[in-house]
Amino acid sequence: MSDVVDATYKPSDDEPFMNERQVAYFRQKLLAWKDDILKESKETLSHLQDENHVLPDIADRASSETDRSLELRTRDRQRKLISKIDAALKRIEDGSYGYCEETGDPISLRRLDARPIATLSIEAQERHERRERVYRDD
Repeated sequence: MSDVVDATYKPSDDEPFMNERQVAYFRQKLLAWKDDILKESKETLSHLQDENHVLPDIADRASSETDRSLELRTRDRQRKLISKIDAALKRIEDGSYGYCEETGDPISLRRLDARPIATLSIEAQERHERRERVYRDD
């Protein structure tokens, strides 16, 4: 199986769902996304270490703490996203990638292209969000 995909290739509904090319395309897309997040994360970490000095002015210190807090929240989101990307890569390996966890039906290629970590079809996702809203309103 080839892991390199032609840069102009886009998955199409005209081909068998999750064929070798599509699987390679989504694997490559997920790995590139993870790589970008890790690079950004390293930059954030190095920025946090550079900023690790005490500022004499209380307003500067407060501003610096706010920035630091925001960067730490961003890092936490990135960590969770990497975990979802890793889970998607595992699904590629076990052959369940691209299929809805709830119904077992294929997730649309457009949805996977826009959100490669999707685990639910649009219909199942909408049902899930409606249930969440109902419980949240209680």
